[in-house]
Amino acid sequence: MRKILFALLLSLACAASAQSPARPPNLQPIPEPPPPPPGMEMDSALEPQVTIIKRGSDTIEEYRVGGRLYMMKVTPPHGTPYYLIDQRGDGTFSRQDTFDSGTRVPMWVIKSF
Repeated sequence: MRKILFALLLSLACAASAQSPARPPNLQPIPEPPPPPPGMEMDSALEPQVTIIKRGSDTIEEYRVGGRLYMMKVTPPHGTPYYLIDQRGDGTFSRQDTFDSGTRVPMWVIKSF
C-alpha cells in the first residue's frame, strides 16, 4: 500500500513540474522586419486572379495572370476534378487529370513584345 501511495505522489509531483516550464531570463521582443529593398515591391499584376464560375452542375475556376487565361480547374459534381492548362500561351488548352503529372520543362515568359 505504501509503494502505491509513494508512486502516486511521485507521479503527481512529476506532472506538476512538467506543467510549468522554465523561462529563459531577459527575453526581448522580436524587432520589426526591415522594408524590402527598392524595386522589389510586389507587383499586383503578377498575382494570379481566380474567377469561380458555376456552369450547370460543374464548377470552373479560371486562373489569369496579367489578364491572360492560363489554367482552368473543372470540378464535376461526381468524380475527380481535372485541369485544362495552356502550356505554350497560344490559347490551346490540354487536359490533365492531375496537376502535377510528372516532370515538366520550365517555360517562363521573360519578355513579351
